[in-house]
Amino acid sequence: MVGIVSTAARASAQGDFSIPPWLLPLLQRLAGVAGILALLELITRTGIVNPRYFPPMSTVFARLAEEAVSARLWSDVLLTLQGWAAGLGIATLVGVLLGMVAGLWDPVFHGLRPIVEFLRPVPSVALIPLAILMFGAGMESKIFMAAFAATWPILIQSMYGVRDLDPVQMETARSYRIPGPMRFRRVLLPSALPYIATGMRVSSATALALAVSTELIIGAPGLGQTINIARASGAPDLMYALIVVAGLLGWLLNIVFVRVEGSLLRWHPTYREVAQ
Repeated sequence: MVGIVSTAARASAQGDFSIPPWLLPLLQRLAGVAGILALLELITRTGIVNPRYFPPMSTVFARLAEEAVSARLWSDVLLTLQGWAAGLGIATLVGVLLGMVAGLWDPVFHGLRPIVEFLRPVPSVALIPLAILMFGAGMESKIFMAAFAATWPILIQSMYGVRDLDPVQMETARSYRIPGPMRFRRVLLPSALPYIATGMRVSSATALALAVSTELIIGAPGLGQTINIARASGAPDLMYALIVVAGLLGWLLNIVFVRVEGSLLRWHPTYREVAQ
């Protein structure tokens, strides 16, 4: 016992200690973020960039701390999240149902594929004039834009998730006379679920970006509208503080989706390997 304690004491005195495996990636990420913020602070303080247009990060975060206790900020965040959630919900419903149907039946797949390949590359912001004409400059336009942009990743992932199913599995289920609903629940859905989860995670970021962009361009209530007002009123510190809020919002949503995805799919071999 004395020998073990002496060895530990010598290791501690020599600075020989190991960082826990879960802590090292977090420290690396924090160091990267701190380095970027320090660099931005430096180029502003040294006059490389005019602080009138790009204030120091310390000023931006001080303004962010002030806004964090205001009801206006949280109201804007809530309005943006409403458009994001409604758009992502519509995209999930349309994308999963249509993708599974197209994945199961070849005629639907081949008939739908040219339409998808034509509409998917269309820049979503190019449809903003159409959204204004159809729905006006309010929440409905924001939901339409978010849903349109978010549908494609979910649709494509659902379609190819179903088509990736091993035909032997389905034939085996048929040979054992397993009912159709149970085949869908026990065979088809588990095969497509990892693809659908990935599509939803990608679409979440896309829907948020389109919600904020629509608010910014057409003036729909939310973070984007307030960012534009801050720009027009000559308050760059507030503008950048709100941009940071939008970025943090996307980051937090991605963390939530990753955690939920890992929890729901912990039975899948890919996720078991990552967890190990």
